[in-house]
Amino acid sequence: MTAARDVEGPGANVATFDPVVADDRITQLVARLGVIHPAACCAGAAGAEVAQGRARLDALLRRLLPDSIVSVVHDARLVLAAAGLEAGIALIAGTGSVAYGRTQDGREAQRGGWGWMIGDEGSGVWITREAARLLMARHEAGEGPGALGEAFLHASGAADARTMVLELHALHEPRRWADLATWVFKTAEADAGSREIISRAGVELARRAAEVQSTLDVKGPVVLAGGLLVNEPRLEEAVRMNLPRIRCVRLEEPPVEGAVRLAEEMLRA
Repeated sequence: MTAARDVEGPGANVATFDPVVADDRITQLVARLGVIHPAACCAGAAGAEVAQGRARLDALLRRLLPDSIVSVVHDARLVLAAAGLEAGIALIAGTGSVAYGRTQDGREAQRGGWGWMIGDEGSGVWITREAARLLMARHEAGEGPGALGEAFLHASGAADARTMVLELHALHEPRRWADLATWVFKTAEADAGSREIISRAGVELARRAAEVQSTLDVKGPVVLAGGLLVNEPRLEEAVRMNLPRIRCVRLEEPPVEGAVRLAEEMLRA
């Protein structure tokens, strides 16, 4: 049996990234695996719900892996597969956010996942944006920055709130925005504004999961996933509090395990 190989690379959302950038990043990622000849390839991709992006990624992978059976699915589909579920709801909050559901007969529904410039409520990018808006509101009201503001200004390398806006606009990668969200959680004990942002993030995420549940009439469970949601207890607690009637479970396996399981199913079909 061939040993597993793990490689990492920057984000490449096939719906929101420039096609040249996304294709280049994916090509480089596959190249870092070395010489490989997989029988099947299942790619879970953010933005795969957009037909053009999914088709472009499918064509790219078929060129890179000509001897492989290829399937491109939404990255949230991997969460359910990694949890060993055919039906349920995946609720993901990391750099971005999305709620995705699937029934036993294959019906699907999605809420959110619009991308960091338009939506992704409850995500790391959204939390950073809300923190910046709060700090600007405090600044314009002549108030002090508070614990959140002081931490945020230091982390962004800004001397004041106005400069912070310039620094944020210079961050063109959503991941760099999301990295700043950690300071909202770190200052939650000392700053009521931080706690309020986390509470609203929980409401937004839970609302999307509940809408998927209602649309599909699937009983659950809701699988909680994404680096932010599973690593920030305050956010997880806020989500669970707003989903009192739906069973929530944490994803214990890495999502890539879902891709492996789906690829194995492709070979058995």
